[in-house]
Amino acid sequence: MKPLELTKEERSELEVLARSRRDWRTRDRSRTILMFSDGVPAKEIARRQELTLEAVYERRYRWLEKGMAGLSDAPRSGAPSKLSPQQVEQLKVWATQEALTAPELLARLEEKFGIRVHRNTLTGVLKRAGLVWKRTRHSLKKSGTNSGSDKPNLKLGSWSSKPSVAKSNSPT
Repeated sequence: MKPLELTKEERSELEVLARSRRDWRTRDRSRTILMFSDGVPAKEIARRQELTLEAVYERRYRWLEKGMAGLSDAPRSGAPSKLSPQQVEQLKVWATQEALTAPELLARLEEKFGIRVHRNTLTGVLKRAGLVWKRTRHSLKKSGTNSGSDKPNLKLGSWSSKPSVAKSNSPT
């Protein structure tokens, strides 16, 4: 089989994808195409990458048909979302305005919209919306806001935006 001919731009982009791409499928597919361009036989590529010969040829055909777009996964089917965009927006409002737990949010969702979803569905939706549950650390210190009570202020936590990770240049 004739080696694939790649432009310099395609080769350099494939090499970057083969080294640094987080998606392992895209990384492996780009390595396959690079091996084809280097003249490596399909059987050898299949052996090196522990793939079937059919999978190796499928990658080659996808590259010839779609180019770089053929490296990424095709859209997958799945169940439709259980929550409408309006319901997700309402959940985000409730979660950010008040310190509500997931069961409390589920109860409000059922009360207002009449739908029931699993807790994992709710937390997944909030996570995709950029919210994470922040557990408040309990302190044994007396709080001045408890109107003179000797009991510590015990708040469970709240939903908040994901913090951005800042990189420091100082050595650790």
